[in-house]
Formats: sequence, structure tokens, C-alpha cells
Amino acid sequence: MTQMDLQPAHGPKASSDADRPVIEMRDISITFGSVQALSEVSLRLRAGEVHALMGENGAGKSTLIKALTGVYSIDAGTVLVDGEQHEFSSPAASQAAGISTVYQEVNLLPNLTVAENMLLGREPRRFGGINVRAMNRRARATLESLGIDVDPTSELGEHPIAIQQLVAIARAVDVEARVLILDEPTSSLDTDEVAKLFEVMRRLRDQGVAIVFVSHFLDQVYEIADRMTILRNGRLVTERMVAETTQLELVKLMIGRELEVLERLDRKVSARTADESGVPVLRAVGVGRKGALEATDLDLYEGEVIGLAGLLGSGRTELARLLFGADSTDTGEVVIRSERRRLRSPRHAIDRKVAFSSEDRKAEGVIGDLTVADNMLLALQASRGWLRPIPQATRTKLVEQYLQALDIRPADPTALMRNLSGGNQQKVLLARWLITEPEVLILDEPTRGIDIGAKAQIQAKVAELSAQGMAVVFISAELEEVLRLSDRLVVMRDRRKIDERPNNDVTVGDVLEIIAGETREEEGPRA
Repeated sequence: MTQMDLQPAHGPKASSDADRPVIEMRDISITFGSVQALSEVSLRLRAGEVHALMGENGAGKSTLIKALTGVYSIDAGTVLVDGEQHEFSSPAASQAAGISTVYQEVNLLPNLTVAENMLLGREPRRFGGINVRAMNRRARATLESLGIDVDPTSELGEHPIAIQQLVAIARAVDVEARVLILDEPTSSLDTDEVAKLFEVMRRLRDQGVAIVFVSHFLDQVYEIADRMTILRNGRLVTERMVAETTQLELVKLMIGRELEVLERLDRKVSARTADESGVPVLRAVGVGRKGALEATDLDLYEGEVIGLAGLLGSGRTELARLLFGADSTDTGEVVIRSERRRLRSPRHAIDRKVAFSSEDRKAEGVIGDLTVADNMLLALQASRGWLRPIPQATRTKLVEQYLQALDIRPADPTALMRNLSGGNQQKVLLARWLITEPEVLILDEPTRGIDIGAKAQIQAKVAELSAQGMAVVFISAELEEVLRLSDRLVVMRDRRKIDERPNNDVTVGDVLEIIAGETREEEGPRA
């Protein structure tokens, strides 16, 4: 365990008071069965600071947060609040000590109003009933104090996810949180929404709140955080001042190795060219769905990676779902190996060697109460039919093969899926589809919300699969990632394809210009 720095914070509240931890976790250890999730990890949170909790998926960040918020009990170590020892046996006990958490998936009720969500369970009452006017007045005052311009009487579900997250933060503030934990709050936000969130975070920091910020976006960490604690493999690496640590140093501390994987991948992909002389392995002819996607053509060849680029709502996911038969088409058809037919269901697509990994890992991928092995073999078992179970020897061989091939941690086939980190869950989902031996692999945001080390591994695997002849459709909101992997680029906007071109020296700036409409569509694709 590295000796932690003891230098003062550089944030606006840096002072002797700010240096005294509001919360201090000392030598926290947690074990799940045979898995050591945390080993003697320490964390210190100061008033008036934004503290970034950094590390790869599986480093122990979520486990440490759940230990602090009373979700997990600790096996060893102590938690101090203002220097006094506390034991949090439940989330309620943690909240009573002034600790609130806003998770990546907003845990509010969309059918209730903003005010009702903010004061749920704490509504002001009058004559035995809820005092709606007082509730709305109190919610409005809290929102205004944070600079959030939202009508407290409006239904929460009417607002975009960014506003819902701000409402979740306002709810935490209303319970007078001294420590606010934000777990991947920007993963689904655009640039303007992130800026608004950061404005609220700065207001809270200036009011003396200690903020824990968990994010895989390094630029955002450097924009908003004052101090960082870095974990790796369930252990403390170091505590650092953000201003005194370069991004390269941070990455090396997180993953414990140089970024040679991505550098090798850049060279390998840039030297690769797909063979478009034969018959496409998949051809979409005028595929569309009313209200979702205008008629779209797309050819995909063996060994080719097509990158779909565009903003949220541009039609990328809608096209992917139509190619897989997850949604039915109103127009057009999908031709697989010259076999013209409309895909009526995902089962038909799987039978024709097409696989699809959804962007919604939680709702459409992970089954948390099943084991890693069961999750991994789900698609293969579905394609065989439930009356033909996979032989045990085959199960064991396939699971062990992909645990090793994708470096899934822990390498325990009996571990429950819900106990894995996001990055390792994503690897299990990738393994699920690779086990079906697809000829076409459609990946929708396969690296969203995971750390740079896991991203590098997944990207390298995609490049390896395409080099072996697999055709890949790759979707990501990170344009650098799309450009790194793709042989050909398809740009989407307003639920239609607006540009298609070979990925020959295309830059992020080029793609942004196309999306913004600064390149005339009538000019056609550029060679």
C-alpha cells in the first residue's frame, strides 16, 4: 500500500478545516466467499472538495462505496465520521450520518412529480395529510439554491435523464447531505448537460459538501476534481492531488502497465483493409421503421468493422436492432449470405449467425441472480432449445475458454453476475455471443461506463475477431474509439444515414462537421 500524500486541497475550500476528513475509512477489507474484494483500503473525504475515486472495473470502487453507504458490511477496518467511529448496518444508518448517493441509473419514480420525488417519505403534513403547497415551495427553494430551473410540480418522467439526475442530487441536498457520492453521473449526458451538472457540483462544493465523483471520463475528472484516490485489484494505490498528476501517470497507476495495447491496436487496424470484392455477409436494403429509422441501406463484408457514429437519438441503436430482428421492420429487408428474408425475431438472427450485444447492459443483458457460467451460455442454450441442455463437459470447456480469453475477473464461473464490475459483466456478455460463433457481431456501446484497461481489452478483441474474418458493426458515443476500430464509417443524424465513407485518415473533427451538417450531403461520400 502506497503512502498517501498529505498535501492540502487546491479547491476553493482548501483550509485547515477542509484538511480534516469529514469521513475517514481506514484499512477496509471485504471478502465475498473466496474473492477478496477489498484489502486494507483507506479513503479520506474532506469538506468542500470533489474527490475522484479512480480505478479499473473490478478495482473495488463500487464495493468501497457500498461499504460506506451501509449496503455491504465490512470484515475489517473502521469508518470514522468527524473522528468518531461509526458502523453503518444499513443505507438508512449511513444517510442519517449525512451520506447520500446518486447512482448511474436514477432510482426515482418517473410517475411522480419532481417535488414528490425530492421529499418522498419526508413530505410536510397538515391536518393529517400531505401539505402539497408547502412541499412544492420547499422543493422549489432547494432547486433554486442549486441553480436548477425545473418546475417542482412537473412529472419527473417528462424530463430527460440529465434533469432527473439533478433532481436526485437535489433530493440528497434536501436531506442535508454532508457527503454526496456521484457514481458515474455523466455516462448518459451530453456536453451541455455535463456542464450543468458540474455547475451544481461546484455550488455544493462551495457550500462545504464533500463530493465523491466516480467516472471513467478522465477529462471530466481533471475538470472538476480536487483530489483523487486510486484503487487497483481491491487495494489502495495512492491518494494524489489532481493538479499534480498527469493523465498518463493516472492511467499507469490505475492499470499498472503502459498503454501499449491501444498503441499496437492503432497500428494493426491502420494496416488492415477489408475485402469488398465478394458477396456481403449481410446487406440491409431499405430497412426502416416508422418513427425510428428512415429507409437505410448497408453492406457488411467479411473481416470488416463498420463504425456507426452519431449523437444520442441519431438512429444508431435503431438500425442495430433492426439488423438483429429485435425490432420489426416496416420497410426493406435484411439479406444474409444472399438469403433474402425479413428477420422476424432475434432467434432467427441467431440461427443465421448474427449476434447483438445491447447498449442497455442492465435491462437487456445481465441477469444478476444467475452465475457467470449461466449468463455466458444463455444464448447458446436458447439457440439449442431448452429441452436440449448443453452437456456439462461442453459447458465447462466453453466457460473456462472465455474466462481466460477475455480476462474475466474473478475467473470464477460460479460467481453471481451481479457481484462483477461493469467491465467484467460486459466481457461476459461479449463471451455469451462469441460462444454462438457468429459471422456478424453487432456491438452497441460495448465499452460504455468501463475503465480504460477493459476498453483496451475489448477493442483488441474486436480487432482480433475481424482479422479472423468476422464482420462487426461497432457503435460508440466515443468517436476516437469508432475511428480506431472501423474500416468504414457510417454517420447517422436525425434517424437516418447521412454519410458513408472509408475510414482513411478521417478525424474526429471531420465526423463532427458531418454530424453538424457543415458538409453538404449532396456532395456524397468521400473516397
